[in-house]
Amino acid sequence: MKKIVSSLLLLSISLFSAVTNEEASEKLINSNIPIVDIRTPGEWRETGLLKGSIPIMLFDEKGNYDLKDFLEKLNIAVDTKKPFAIICRTGSRTSVLAPFLSQKLNYNVINIKSGIVYAKYLKLPILPYQAH
Repeated sequence: MKKIVSSLLLLSISLFSAVTNEEASEKLINSNIPIVDIRTPGEWRETGLLKGSIPIMLFDEKGNYDLKDFLEKLNIAVDTKKPFAIICRTGSRTSVLAPFLSQKLNYNVINIKSGIVYAKYLKLPILPYQAH
C-alpha cells in the first residue's frame, strides 16, 4: 500500500512540471512569460538580450557554475510556480538545465531551443545589455 501511495504521489508531482521546447518568437516575447538568459555578461554585451529577458548567469566563461546562487537569483526574479522560459546562445546549456529544473524542482520551463543566435537570425527585438 505504501508503494502505491508513493507511486501516485510521484506521478502527481510529475504532472505539474514540464519542459516545452520552442523557438524564440514574437509570440513568446509578447506572452509576458518571463525569459531568463543564462549566458555570461560577456555574451550579453556581445549580442544583447532578447527584449524583456532577465539576465541571470549560470555557467561562467570557464564552464563553472554555482547552482545555489543561480537558483536564489532565479527565485527572486521569477515566480517559479508559473511557466518561464530560459535562453542561452544556441540552446545547448538550456537543453541541460530545462530538464533538471523540471524533474528536480518541478518547474514548468520553456527551453528556447536555438538560443539567441536564432533569435537574431529571425530579427526579433534584441536590446543592448546594460549592467546594473
